Parts: sequence; structure tokens; C-alpha cells
Amino acid sequence: MRVGRIPYINCYPVYGAIDRGVVTLDATLVNGTPSELNARIARGDLDISVVSAVEYARDSSRYVLLPDLAVSCDGPVRSVMLFSQHPAEELGGRQVLVSRSSMTSVALLELLFENVWRCAPRFVPGDAELSDVRRFEREEHDARLVIGDAALLLGAGAAGAPRYPHVYDLGAMWKRWTGLPFVFAVWVALRSTPVKEALAIHAALIESRDWGLAHLDELARQAAAHTGVAENHCLEYLTGLDYGLSYPHLAGLTTFFGRLVERGRVPNGTLAFLPAA
Repeated sequence: MRVGRIPYINCYPVYGAIDRGVVTLDATLVNGTPSELNARIARGDLDISVVSAVEYARDSSRYVLLPDLAVSCDGPVRSVMLFSQHPAEELGGRQVLVSRSSMTSVALLELLFENVWRCAPRFVPGDAELSDVRRFEREEHDARLVIGDAALLLGAGAAGAPRYPHVYDLGAMWKRWTGLPFVFAVWVALRSTPVKEALAIHAALIESRDWGLAHLDELARQAAAHTGVAENHCLEYLTGLDYGLSYPHLAGLTTFFGRLVERGRVPNGTLAFLPAA
């Protein structure tokens, strides 16, 4: 069995116990950015993976959701940020670099421009990983979407303040717009994955997630060492995320999918879950 993992620190609470040998996962872990894992499971190279929420909706007939497991927020997310030289409402016709690493973040940004900021910038694909932070100053753009550890580093460290006086947290903007939580990533299994094996992996991930939520201080220290972001900022970040998939989160997810269906971005917003046995 092959299981996909995003190496960003926002996934530490789900995989921390597995990495430490506290929980046994009878599978091979495969690291990748959200877009890389989306592509790999779409090709059938993975059996189970965390993926962008949009990847599930894009081809939901091939996937089932793993229950009670997601990366979501109910307000600020801190790791999906728009850094801009101008107010968002004034970006119409201007160049906005968008990360190629996350379909969901880009789709959410497009909805916010259309429905909240009510303008149409020129979206240009770009990179926004931690290793690219030093290149930001050399690239021509009016604003850019930054995700993952790079966004956390820029936001917490205020490294982008001189060039980007306007900073928008997309999780907070969604909450202000809809009043609902936002689900950025979900765990899915291919429908061809044997149910017994999928259930065993799901159980291990849930056990590891529960251990992680009980050891956020330890994970925050690991995150700080990995990113260079202060430990207290890492702890605040991890504490602000939700790793379940409750009814309010499902309401946020279906609302998001409904908006994408209206725009013709995905075929439908139907949710299907891994059967109990």
C-alpha cells in the first residue's frame, strides 16, 4: 500500500506518531506537494493520500473520503496567504502569481476575487515553496499567493512587510464571507483500494492524529527547527488548525464545491465516504 504525505508542517499532527514509531502504518509513505500527490493518485500511483479538496471534487467518481480526517480552519489559516503591493480590490488587471502547488488555494482565491473583492486580476502560475522565498523580491508581480511553510515564514516573520503592505489570510476571508469553516485538504482512497486495507490505514492515521493533537508542543519544536519560524508561532499555527471533518466542516466543504460547480470548475459536489467494512 502506498500512502501520500505532504511534508509541510501542517501535516505533522497526522504523521508525527507514525514518524516516531508510536503508531505503526503498514504502508509506504510517499512525500509530495499537494499538486504532486494529486497527480500521483490520479494516475493510480498511490492507494491513499492527502489531496487538495478540489482534486476530490474534480474526479469524485474515482475516490472515497476517509472519515473524520482533513486539514481545515474556522477562521485564519496562516499558511494560505495573499501578499500584495495594493489593496485586493485594486488588483483588477494586475499580475497575481498563484502557486502551482495547491489547486484548492487557487480556486478559493479566484472565488474571493470574484465574490468579495469583485475584480479580475491576471493570474500567472508561479512557485511558492520555502526554498523560493529569497527569489520573491526578484520577480515582477503586484501580488502573490503563498502557501505552506513559506507563507508561515513570511507571515510570522514579517519578511514580506516592506514589499507587501497588504496581506490577506484566505481562511479568514472565507469565514468572513460565508461564516463557515474551510477545508483545504482531505484524505482519500481510490475506490479500487481494498476496503480492509484502507480501513487499517485510516485507523492508523486517526490514532496518529490523536497522538499528534496531544503533543502539539513537541511538534511545534520540530516545526520551528524545520522552518526557522519561532516556536510560539508554530504552536499558534498548529493549534489553529482542525484535523477532523465534522458537520460544520462538511457544510463548508459542500458550500465550496457548490460554488465551483456553479463556475464549471468541477462536475459535482457529491461526497462519498469509505465504507465501515
